[in-house]
Amino acid sequence: MSEEVKLIKEVYGRNTYTTVIDTSFSELYSPITASVQPGINTSVELFFDAYNALFFQIPATGELNSHEYLVRRSTEYLGGGVMTDTEKAYIEEINSLRQQLLEANTDYLNINNIV
Repeated sequence: MSEEVKLIKEVYGRNTYTTVIDTSFSELYSPITASVQPGINTSVELFFDAYNALFFQIPATGELNSHEYLVRRSTEYLGGGVMTDTEKAYIEEINSLRQQLLEANTDYLNINNIV
């Protein structure tokens, strides 16, 4: 009466899953169209025209209605993260130390092979 069932778990990396899995939630909502909200123009081209016209009036930083907010929101949508200058410096230092370690290990192996 008992039957063996095999479960298979597929794991995707942070950068890979967005190419494999549809994350748009297109089945869970109806996009707002011009017929639903006649006073709102939904053209992407007009949005960017307005954005470019208001570019220097938009505050650089702030929780809402700022360039920082737009970058953070877009980055979340794209699935990446915004790195600070400190984080970039740490990554550069780690890469430099890895390179030094690789060179030291190579030198060590070369010295031991020669002797």
